[in-house]
Amino acid sequence: MLLIPAIDLKNGQCVRLFQGEMEQVTVYSDNPATMARHWQSLGARRLHVVDLNGAFAGEPVNGAAVAAILEALNIPVQLGGGIRSLETIDLWLNAGIRTVILGTIACRDPELVRTACRLHPGHISVGIDARDGLVAVDGWSATTEITALDLARRFEDAGVAEIIFTDISRDGALSGPNIPATRALAEAVAIPVILSGGVSEMGDIMNARKNAGPFANGGRISGIITGKAIYDGRLDFQAAARWLDDSFAA
Repeated sequence: MLLIPAIDLKNGQCVRLFQGEMEQVTVYSDNPATMARHWQSLGARRLHVVDLNGAFAGEPVNGAAVAAILEALNIPVQLGGGIRSLETIDLWLNAGIRTVILGTIACRDPELVRTACRLHPGHISVGIDARDGLVAVDGWSATTEITALDLARRFEDAGVAEIIFTDISRDGALSGPNIPATRALAEAVAIPVILSGGVSEMGDIMNARKNAGPFANGGRISGIITGKAIYDGRLDFQAAARWLDDSFAA
């Protein structure tokens, strides 16, 4: 189980939102590449990046910032936000992104996800962002009638590398992650699930570790994405990452 720091990009800056609201924003750095190097220096083995402007626009917006992050790092980077075509997937993978995260398009065009997985095995993840159990799209500005579980099951045999599951009500709120819903998802599908949203303290990491699996079908919670807690200093990223490593080595 990896602890994965997040960098959310808005207008070229490293920011955090509250429950996905673009107006409720805190800016943490004008230099995302420097921030990325910081997390790498503390032992991060993967970085989670979201192009927030792109999520709303439906196409890449913060390309320059992403390119600078890639240039600064030698660890894998996963990227989501505005990736809604095979051409954009090719663009980012050719640029050096290790895994692209398909969210809105996974809900609207599941066949594109299947095609992408076939063309780029191991490099396609699905982002499932849920509000009250229902999938939200277009930068969380619209909520569908599709449940998170139903969407995940659509890709059971597609070759998706991971599912990144975010409970929108917890995101940026420091109220604790929705571990029961994340575990239920991991128990229902064999695809590894990454927990996102609400991590606020070391106790959340320990609770996620306790519920990691693997479960009967081979599913598991394979990672934890953390953002606001490590920027605000509520969670010591380096200490938490080391604790996770030690807990699996024991």
